[in-house]
Amino acid sequence: MDKKTPLYDTHVKYGGKIVSFGGFALPVQYESGIKQEHMAVRTACGLFDVSHMGEIIVSGPKAVDFLNYILTNDFTDLKVDQARYSPMCNEHGGTVDDLIVYKRGENDYFVVVNAGNRDSDFAWMVDHRIDGVELVNASEDWGQLALQGPKAEAILAKVADPALIPAGYYTANFDAEIKGIPCILSRTGYTGEDGFEIYMAADKAADIWEILIEAGKDDGLLPCGLGARDTLRMEAAMPLYGHDMNEDISPKVAGLGFAIKMDKPDFIGKAAIEAATPLKVRRVGIKVTGRGIIREECDVYRDGEKIGYITSGTFLPYLGGSYGMAIVDSDKREIGAAVQVDVRSRMVDAEMVKLPFYKREK
Repeated sequence: MDKKTPLYDTHVKYGGKIVSFGGFALPVQYESGIKQEHMAVRTACGLFDVSHMGEIIVSGPKAVDFLNYILTNDFTDLKVDQARYSPMCNEHGGTVDDLIVYKRGENDYFVVVNAGNRDSDFAWMVDHRIDGVELVNASEDWGQLALQGPKAEAILAKVADPALIPAGYYTANFDAEIKGIPCILSRTGYTGEDGFEIYMAADKAADIWEILIEAGKDDGLLPCGLGARDTLRMEAAMPLYGHDMNEDISPKVAGLGFAIKMDKPDFIGKAAIEAATPLKVRRVGIKVTGRGIIREECDVYRDGEKIGYITSGTFLPYLGGSYGMAIVDSDKREIGAAVQVDVRSRMVDAEMVKLPFYKREK
């Protein structure tokens, strides 16, 4: 049976269409629909329940050494109240998960992992724990909301002290409040827009949801579901675990080389990633030029030869077209080259394009 987040009853109240995702019962959309929710985030603001995500506390005198060993990024210079993204690899260079690490204090890290992986990630960390590190799976203690869009800061400033709102991207305030309710404010997101991810005690999640909905009612704020979350991250070309990367797909193949620090001491998967260089396959954007919507697992052809497959694909509302991300043979990857995508035995014309598909104006 699927778990329920602390906001399940709230989703029902707001007309959410509930589906199963990552072991949780969550809204795929509300009455406004995926397209309207997507456009609200691009032009105004959207509010998402992401309480299904997991939170793991990593602490102790060897905490940073542990993180540097199990993760591909380097956390040596991470400062208190900063966040950093990283894949976590297995010994074969495949991806166990991708996650965000926050530094709450000296030797105290708050790690946020994907919903479907929160128990397996914790088990992986426990299996690879070193002396001087304590691990706590605190996932049940936390609720998480994402307030995303160009009006997110203005809406948040109505209910939180503007001085406590983090100014820099990938920074956080661990001692913030929303209308007197303690919370963590993090300037992060998964939509390609400016915005915030807000963490609070699980039993306060519904209260903060209602406060934000009321604060944003005159600014075009809409409650948003999983459907818009997926189309938004697709437009911004943000990989999704289990689709664009998995235990067999290296984060380097998925285009995450910026978060793989090969010059740091040994980490799990380093030798395998080194051995797989240069890459035989790489991620690329696919834009449909013909008629049809491309989907995950559709094969990609160039000049009649199969060169790869779609890892994520759908219709993107803001751009008004069908797009996908694909993994293709490196020697056949050429921006601007014409390709065809096999959609249910029908060849759909497309072209290879640069990623991301959408990038907000700063």
